[in-house]
Amino acid sequence: DFLTSGNHAWDKKEGIELLKSPDYRVIRPLNYPLGVPGFGSKVLNICGEEIAIINLMGHYGMPLVDNVFISAKKEIDRLKELGVESIFIDFHAEATSEKRAMHVMLKGKITALLGTHTHIGTDDLIIEEGSAYVSDIGLSGCRDSVIGMDSEAPIKRFLTSLPAHLDIPKKCKKILQMIIIESNEGKAVDAYKIKALDEKEAIISMKAMREDNMI
Repeated sequence: DFLTSGNHAWDKKEGIELLKSPDYRVIRPLNYPLGVPGFGSKVLNICGEEIAIINLMGHYGMPLVDNVFISAKKEIDRLKELGVESIFIDFHAEATSEKRAMHVMLKGKITALLGTHTHIGTDDLIIEEGSAYVSDIGLSGCRDSVIGMDSEAPIKRFLTSLPAHLDIPKKCKKILQMIIIESNEGKAVDAYKIKALDEKEAIISMKAMREDNMI
């Protein structure tokens, strides 16, 4: 139904037109400075329910943007005033500390916060106070690689400190990663992380820990 993005939203100039479309189905991080093309959130009507999607971007190792924590609080307050209870956040950030801090600040107020950007999936899927959280969903693409890219260029960069163009391998072992969340009245009630591998059609599923089931 919808696409979020991150710091690479501007890599292709034709993509900027999609961000500006009146009936936009792609958003860029909310906390880019005022005047940047596009929108950082949208309320969708899916199966008769209003669902808000917010795109955020962190600070460590990322382009200079507005304070992500202040931006998130303001937008959630605005959505709550509109009566929207189901709020999903894609937090595109390098540092797990930023993502975890955001979850702790917002738990109980949103349906889910899902981390992206590092390409490496984490195993900390949890539900606390009705809010699902994972530090990073992980990439869908080539898993026998360096963050989905052909390994030669990244290794050259690390060995020489010289720039090298990153390319997607033509052949590779693939992985599809996703989070499936069941929600009710704006609260996450169940969540699963799924990894589907092309090798032997393996599927790995991980159920979210729940705070009320912890020892």
